[in-house]
Amino acid sequence: MKYEAQARAALKQGDLNSAIAAARAVIAADPANPDGYFLLGMAAVEADQVAQALPLLQNAVDRGPKAEHLAQLARLLILVRRDGEAADAARQAMALAPPDALTCDTIGCVLARLGDHEASVAPFLQAVAAEPDNREFRYNLAAACGFTGRTADARAHYETLLKGEPTNGRAHYALAILSRQTAASNHVPRLEKALGMASNPDDALRIRYALAKELEDLGDAAASFTHLAAANARQKQILGYDFRQDAAIFDAIEALFDRGGAGLNRGTGDADGRPIFVVGMPRTGTTLVDRILSSHRDVEAAGELQAMPIAVKRLAGTRSRVVIDPETIMASGSADPAAIEAAYLERASHHRSGRTARFTDKLPANFLYIGHIVRALPNARIVCLRRNPMDTIWSNYKNLFASQSAYYAYSYDVMDIARYYARFDRLMAMWDRLWPGRVLQLSYEGLVADQEGQTRRLLDHCGLDWDDACLSFHRNEAAVATPSAAQVRRPINADAVGRWKAHADALEPARLWLQSQDIAVD
Repeated sequence: MKYEAQARAALKQGDLNSAIAAARAVIAADPANPDGYFLLGMAAVEADQVAQALPLLQNAVDRGPKAEHLAQLARLLILVRRDGEAADAARQAMALAPPDALTCDTIGCVLARLGDHEASVAPFLQAVAAEPDNREFRYNLAAACGFTGRTADARAHYETLLKGEPTNGRAHYALAILSRQTAASNHVPRLEKALGMASNPDDALRIRYALAKELEDLGDAAASFTHLAAANARQKQILGYDFRQDAAIFDAIEALFDRGGAGLNRGTGDADGRPIFVVGMPRTGTTLVDRILSSHRDVEAAGELQAMPIAVKRLAGTRSRVVIDPETIMASGSADPAAIEAAYLERASHHRSGRTARFTDKLPANFLYIGHIVRALPNARIVCLRRNPMDTIWSNYKNLFASQSAYYAYSYDVMDIARYYARFDRLMAMWDRLWPGRVLQLSYEGLVADQEGQTRRLLDHCGLDWDDACLSFHRNEAAVATPSAAQVRRPINADAVGRWKAHADALEPARLWLQSQDIAVD
């Protein structure tokens, strides 16, 4: 116990050499003691040596599973994208009744990363009960409550965070998007005060996004755009984004499939028809369609899976550190479609309950992978959402996406989004030319105007019988972890149609440019 205590104290102080020495002393004193291997593994984690840490934590678990050890093993397995093993380890840890708050929070984070937000609520609740003043634990619980429709609980937890930290940008932004703001109930004065107080640039950034969202809700388009422009300009500068990065990806996809030879364009995988891919530009109705489909008795929502991008990346065999780049795309042309299918389905299986015959994969950026999907899963169904180009540009510009995402770096500049939309439009035309009718291109505006007619068209394309529940998608109780969470818990409506017009002057350069590219914008 003496050496274990020394190792833990050294880890807490960041003294890795002392931690390693003490952990080795634990192992030397008792090779069967799992704690020595666990502490040695945690020292490797702190040194960013995940590959070395994994077998050490596995050795600890093999010597007698403990909740703390399993939870940390699950966290590392998520990092190396071994989702199935991570899920097993996290659930084993939970079954062992974890005694400490950090272990509970870690389990919750793993389950959330796996998309099982409902299951994450219980460990997050335990973590907050044990350490109510831990802001990170409470934020995680608040987010889980928001994703699972526990809106009042989420709001209460965010308000508790703001009482202790008035400039917490994450809490301010989460509260802003939790529901639609009104003249009688909004946070604009508090947000303006918080923006003036914020010393942390990341907090200020998120407060600006929160202000932009609430001001738009209140009809103050000019002030909303002013905050967005400042926030987005900063984000683009931080990322160092240049549209040529995405243009090169589109060029590579077109080179591979449009000029890669007829053999590449034939579906050669097996006949698995379980997946339904819902793709498109983000913020164009993909979450709405996913909710409609997953309300069907034979369909469950698996979430925004990285399964196809990762399958393609691994089988392409490229060494770059990003999931998609021109080199990976070109190398993927020689990958075995059956191997892509197997890798995709194996990874997707960890995000499914297995209670239904079909499942949706709602990663919007899978429109980049339609060629791979058709080759590897020729019986899978694909639905691409299409929305008015100007509403698409506005909805992308106003939302704060995951800052480290490989897919949405274009979204911080109006003209970058317009250029990206044009390439998206061109790519979808290519897929339709190569595989006519293979992808259902579904109009968001058409769905809003004719819910039942377009829902019938959607279900028919997906090979699904009619189910009245699809018209009552807003009653679907499954978790939603996208900015559309509040909207899809309301009946279908036209509130978002034509919203770009409130910002017509600011968006005019993008509209004129799209017109010059022969893209209809009205």
